[in-house]
Amino acid sequence: MSVLVGILVVVVGIAVSIALHELGHMLPAKAFGVRVSQYMVGFGPTLWSRTKGETEYGVKAIPLGGYVRMVGMMPSAPEGARRGRGFFAQVVADARDQSVEEIRPGEEQRAFYHLSTPKKLVVMLGGPVMNLLLAVVLTASFLAIGFTQQTTTVATVSDCVPTATGAACDPATAPAPAAAAGLRPGDRIVSYDGTSTPTWSALLAAIQGTDGHAVPVVVERDGQRVTLSVTPVDAHRAVVDADGAVVRDADGQVKVDDGAFLGIAPTIERQSLPMSLVPGEVGRMFTGTAGAVVTFPARVYQAAAQTFSDTPRSADSVMSVVGVGRVAADVAGLDATLLDRVAIMLSLLASLNMALFVFNLIPLLPLDGGHVVNALYEGAKRTIARVRGLHPLPGPADVARMMPVAYVMFVVLVGSTLLLVVADVVDPVRLF
Repeated sequence: MSVLVGILVVVVGIAVSIALHELGHMLPAKAFGVRVSQYMVGFGPTLWSRTKGETEYGVKAIPLGGYVRMVGMMPSAPEGARRGRGFFAQVVADARDQSVEEIRPGEEQRAFYHLSTPKKLVVMLGGPVMNLLLAVVLTASFLAIGFTQQTTTVATVSDCVPTATGAACDPATAPAPAAAAGLRPGDRIVSYDGTSTPTWSALLAAIQGTDGHAVPVVVERDGQRVTLSVTPVDAHRAVVDADGAVVRDADGQVKVDDGAFLGIAPTIERQSLPMSLVPGEVGRMFTGTAGAVVTFPARVYQAAAQTFSDTPRSADSVMSVVGVGRVAADVAGLDATLLDRVAIMLSLLASLNMALFVFNLIPLLPLDGGHVVNALYEGAKRTIARVRGLHPLPGPADVARMMPVAYVMFVVLVGSTLLLVVADVVDPVRLF
């Protein structure tokens, strides 16, 4: 049941992300007077739709995207232009004809191509920016929930320095540095040797290399800060597992850990992470996603090669929506608290929205970035003409001429998606 719930959460999350992306296009388009005839989440056969005002709102069967149909995306052919021959020439002509046919008599000025360059940019960037905002909100949400982790609050204090054999130690002959310094369970270590220790990992890093030296330690005890002096020792101690049993290697020898020893164990509790980490986390997601998009063809090939060979699928392999759903199922089945699983789900959806943001900015039709480039080209032409004092100013950019590129991109995207779906079914990514 938990696995089904996990998959449902991701499916709903993806649907909401797509719906808000398209809403980011539709709202400014309507505000600028463009007639929006359709707002659809999904592709393929329509499962449900309802017309309100001049717009049909609906849900389609294949949840791999969505679209907003804005009337007049492409202007008619330039005056005097001849209808070309050949497949791609027919594609261009059909795109122009369809765009013009959508414009109702008397509503010519409501066509999208009549918008100014700044307004076109607002409309086309509205979708990706909505996904970016969602990524930020989701990132802030899972950081606020936090994760179960080790803290700098002391849970237990060792009586003595453990031995390399795992045998019982003697507090009288080898007292633990923490016990000798007066550290107690419940103390929260604020700083170590003058270094702030907000996390357990920061404390471990500060301890290393201080064996044999008297070090000041500031702890928070009963609401007050107390400064103690501790001298860690260089201990050769047996490695133990979670149950406290001594760990041995393949030859039966006790595994030994060397390094500065203090003699404390951390408490395990949920900690919310500060909101100051949100920009860095969002930036990390952006750079990682941008790198994946740049190398997308190579990564799709790698995923296919790993799927149809004995090479295991790498954990950082690109995935389809099916792969994301399988990861969600793995998350739902984790032996972890409900809040931990929710936090991981939110992190997964944040990464997905960042991917939608970056991917849609690729400057090729039919993606939003392709329309952005055309709008910038159109604006640049008009600006140059205005500076040169030319009249009349150039008309709207002839976007229809880019339709062959859009068709090729569409075939590539569909092919890549199908290939990744097969890979995610045959050899799914295993993160846990």
